[in-house]
Amino acid sequence: MTGARAGRRRGSRTGAGAARRALRWLPLAPATVLLLLFLAGPVAYCVAVAFTDTRLTGQASASFVGLANFRRAFADDGFRNAVVLTLVFTVLSSIAGQNSLGLALAGLMRRASRPVRTLTGSVVIAAWVLPEIVAGFLLYTFFHRRGTLNAVLEWLHLPAQNWLFTLPVLAVSFANVWRGTAFSMLVYSAALAGIPREVTEAAEVDGASGPRRLWHVTLPMIRRSIATNLMLNTLQTLSVFGLIWAMTRGGPGNRSQTLPVYMYDQAFEKSLIGYGTAVALLLLLVGALFSVVYLRLMREEV
Repeated sequence: MTGARAGRRRGSRTGAGAARRALRWLPLAPATVLLLLFLAGPVAYCVAVAFTDTRLTGQASASFVGLANFRRAFADDGFRNAVVLTLVFTVLSSIAGQNSLGLALAGLMRRASRPVRTLTGSVVIAAWVLPEIVAGFLLYTFFHRRGTLNAVLEWLHLPAQNWLFTLPVLAVSFANVWRGTAFSMLVYSAALAGIPREVTEAAEVDGASGPRRLWHVTLPMIRRSIATNLMLNTLQTLSVFGLIWAMTRGGPGNRSQTLPVYMYDQAFEKSLIGYGTAVALLLLLVGALFSVVYLRLMREEV
């Protein structure tokens, strides 16, 4: 009898523990349902559509085509061109542009006076909070052959040109740097504020110059922030569509047609929904590869 009562007590405690664990997860249930409905559901649907010949118009029913859409992508010169331009755009505007300029602004603002910090931060953040399409039209007027940049060059007696025709990738890369640098600046401002002042003062006492302090003290101490910022900036840059569409529509020809623009052209301009969705999955794979690299950089050094 004693053993039976002890068993019942253990069973009741186990049941109570399971009930408490279930109650702890209960507040997460609505968020989990929403994630499954609005995130996992559409992703699963896109994966299914990528293996079909679904068209936007002129089709009674879709059929399963296996890997045909993916084989078509790798055999398409337009897709390969879009991959190269996407990598160029990402390296120029995110890795080299936003990341470097954001770090430089954060370092300079740390030494600047309060009015300078307030003014600079307001200007940089104002570009960031603008809607992407609005920023695209502003930079379109800036780089247009009758725009602000050429007006300044002519005033300086320098040769002007149609920047959106001659250097479209550089133009849209500059636009993305102008719009997105604020995020990097805020990330690095917080990271630099977390560096103990005694560390930098000790390096100064030891005679380390500014570049040596940056390379051997500052950058190693904010390494995880650098990797996090690079990952978030890269993923955001890979998905930029409105900015490029407003400025060049991927042109002239396909000289600024990155993967999001190419995907939109195939899916909605040419009605190839299945093929466009396959391109979207390949873009997702590119983002995943970048994320893996950055996550490895974020690991603690052994």
